[in-house]
Amino acid sequence: MKIFENKIVRFIISAGIAALLYAICPPCLSKLILGAVLLTLLVFINASSFFSRFSWLTHGSRILVGCLFIFSGFIKSNDPTGFSYKLEEYFDVFADDTANWSFIAGFFHGLKSLSLFLAIFVCVTEVALGFMLLVGAKVRLTLWLLLLQIVFFTFLTFYSACFNKVTHCGCFGDAIQLTPWQSFGKDLALMILITVLWVGEQNIKPLFGSFVGNLAIVLIIAGSIAFPLYAWYYLPPIDFRPYAPGKNLCEEMKPGPKYKPAKVETILTYRNLQTNEKKEFTQQNYPWQDTLHWKYDTIVNNILEKSFDEPKITDFKITDPETQDDLTDSILRINDYYFLLVVNELGEKKKDRFEPRSSYLKVQGRINDFAALCEKDKKHFYGLTSASKSEISDFRHEVQAMYPYLNSDQTVLKTMIRSNPGLMLMKGCVVIANWPFHSLPSYNDVKEKYFKQGK
Repeated sequence: MKIFENKIVRFIISAGIAALLYAICPPCLSKLILGAVLLTLLVFINASSFFSRFSWLTHGSRILVGCLFIFSGFIKSNDPTGFSYKLEEYFDVFADDTANWSFIAGFFHGLKSLSLFLAIFVCVTEVALGFMLLVGAKVRLTLWLLLLQIVFFTFLTFYSACFNKVTHCGCFGDAIQLTPWQSFGKDLALMILITVLWVGEQNIKPLFGSFVGNLAIVLIIAGSIAFPLYAWYYLPPIDFRPYAPGKNLCEEMKPGPKYKPAKVETILTYRNLQTNEKKEFTQQNYPWQDTLHWKYDTIVNNILEKSFDEPKITDFKITDPETQDDLTDSILRINDYYFLLVVNELGEKKKDRFEPRSSYLKVQGRINDFAALCEKDKKHFYGLTSASKSEISDFRHEVQAMYPYLNSDQTVLKTMIRSNPGLMLMKGCVVIANWPFHSLPSYNDVKEKYFKQGK
């Protein structure tokens, strides 16, 4: 924009924005760190003519930003369903935090239905923008989109970190799990690098002519769309989850050799009934017996020391929906092949009637036949769901499912397999194979491929 070409105007605007951000710096963020970042950005913005002389600085930033965006987009594209779950988590947080404004809260609730589309869109834009930056295609458009995206994600990760809302940002899927503060720091670094790219924009030249460059953009976008669609339809090609084929769930539930549990300090806040004063207590001295003077208000768990080398699986549990008995150990000790049909959502209630989702209607006949052949061959077949006892009963009656259903946590089920429903072949604690409902195999094919080969 021409207004920023005037050095004085540019300095006044940039310094004013920096001063405002510094002034409203919340207590959760170090003013020293924020000041250092803002000062760095001010220097690059207002000394752009000096820094633009160093083409190596531009190209170094170009390679770093381009490669990081491609890597981040590729990892998320490898598991778009998992990334969509993370977006749903963000939307739930924003909806809860804006509950007093029904319109805004409703907007975020509405976005949940678009989470998969938005997940794939983010994956496509990250990969495409990374490649476009590296090949020097549509430089001004690429830089604007990079800036807008990094501003959005910087706010997102800051909000998560400052208010402890989402403990794992999902920036690199399950491959590299960053804490919100680590992710926020990564986004600040990218913000500085993208500012360097704007400063040295004239140093970014297209690697190809217009025809080849446009063709490359088309191919890049087509590929970046096709890959996440494939991963959504057929499960992640590269599986980083602890429930991936070949993993031993019993081993994944054990802590590592250098395991150290987290040290947590619990602070309980009580309100004095006479003075209305609030006071903090520890678990050693909180006035739980003095109900005449104190009333419980809130509880906060402060992590003094994080855990180290903890189990990769911490919340896997299978229970009987009838008795609530823990069946985890007995299931994992089955010394034979068995199947788990993972169903994180059975269906939904509409007008007091249970209606299975369309995905079940398409494959439920095949699932019932598969389960019947398992029973005939004396192989165990269980459904795993988070639904209640009554919902399970309604669903089984609706789709004529003769196999038993057991309970597990919905978040665990979503992690076990990125398909609803999805089928897992197990032998004891070991995951042998898994399939999405889009491509369920026949029982005879599974028997021929896995049972006879002793896999």
